[in-house]
Amino acid sequence: MLTHQTLDTPDGPFTVVERDGNVVAAAWSADPAEVAARAGLAGSVDGTVQAADAVAAYYAGDASAPGRVPVEARGTAFRERVWEALRAIPAGETRTYGEVAQELGSPGASRAVGGACGANPIALFVPCHRVHGASGALTGFAWGVDVKRSLLARESA
Repeated sequence: MLTHQTLDTPDGPFTVVERDGNVVAAAWSADPAEVAARAGLAGSVDGTVQAADAVAAYYAGDASAPGRVPVEARGTAFRERVWEALRAIPAGETRTYGEVAQELGSPGASRAVGGACGANPIALFVPCHRVHGASGALTGFAWGVDVKRSLLARESA
């Protein structure tokens, strides 16, 4: 069974969807159906999710808290490898799309890394906000560049 909870954060409403204690979808949205659909899921019920404490801890200053939460991201084999690599980026650090591609042994796949970031169904817990363009520019972010900027500023504090 899928359970969702929407939390108030300084960056707006943040909805987390869990299955058996694993986060399967998360996004800055107050619409649980929209958040679940982004992960190809449907039919969650309102309740309390275990990851709520990690979200609260993150916004209270523990930027590594979301990285300790179990996730279950489903996508292509390449996207799953990208999402795993993103979880390995320590809070307070960033990478370029090209650096992530290089780390995965696919140096020509920076655009594919960008696609995986754009399709990330588990925002914050899979920290795609820690990836930017080669120039250092904060390129697109599904929930807005202002949210991305806020998250990076919070993590550098």
